[in-house]
Amino acid sequence: MLQEFDGRVAVVTGAASGIGLAMAERFSAEGMKVVLGDIEQGALDKAVARITEAGGDAIGHIVDVSVRESVFGLADAAFEHFGAVHVLCNNAGIGSGSEGKMWEHDPKDWDWCFAVNVFGVFNGIQAFVPRMLAQNTPGHIVNTSSGDGGIAPLPNASVYATTKAAVVTMTEALYAQLGQVRAQLGASVLFPGPKMLRTGLWESYRNRPERFAKSVPRKTPYNTLDAWEKAMRDSGQEIEFTPVESVAADVLEGIRENRFWIMPASEHSDGQITARSQSMLARSNPSYLETFVLDK
Repeated sequence: MLQEFDGRVAVVTGAASGIGLAMAERFSAEGMKVVLGDIEQGALDKAVARITEAGGDAIGHIVDVSVRESVFGLADAAFEHFGAVHVLCNNAGIGSGSEGKMWEHDPKDWDWCFAVNVFGVFNGIQAFVPRMLAQNTPGHIVNTSSGDGGIAPLPNASVYATTKAAVVTMTEALYAQLGQVRAQLGASVLFPGPKMLRTGLWESYRNRPERFAKSVPRKTPYNTLDAWEKAMRDSGQEIEFTPVESVAADVLEGIRENRFWIMPASEHSDGQITARSQSMLARSNPSYLETFVLDK
């Protein structure tokens, strides 16, 4: 169990903004050395400068988590610069930008979303965990999921939800396997929230690699957080947001307590979990999904 953070080393992917940057800053405030991994050079440089100007010890490294060699390069940079890694946050993620129903989707949207959200986590585990085990020191791995999929899917965000459900199962298996070898490493799955978050997830398309380019043109413009929030407000629904700094605090506390489920208390989430569990136990149809349909 990792309880002493001062002088330890944390690696965070998707660290140039949003939840990732908040985690990196919180780790630094606890006296940790931080390696920030991200795909955007300009944003990454600004994030590293922000931490170092506040007195932290941080480096940045460009990484595309969907590329195995790139993630191993991040691990090489972290271990070569700081000599060890004690916390790994596989946090980088994207929204797929898919349109329509599942049977109408562009398969390239699924390819891209799985490459980042699922294989990105797997690549992180393979690149870092063997070296972290070899250190034989306390450490922790945090994989970022979402209530959308990790608990119950928003049907009209099926690609993203499917990948985030996979992250939960992957982390459960990792937790069990670390226990089987009596590792000093803990594992947690993060459900950011409990309310909406202001992150760059809505604009994932700006970093879409050419190899995952859409095979058919979009029929509608990409939605943005501002546009969605305005639409909700115009319909009479005021959206509440959880500060990313609050999520980072949850992560730190979860690591310190060696807690697998890093999930803030939420009546909404608890209701989802209960409804889904009861449906499974009763072998009944998932009528609870009707609550989450956005456009019937």
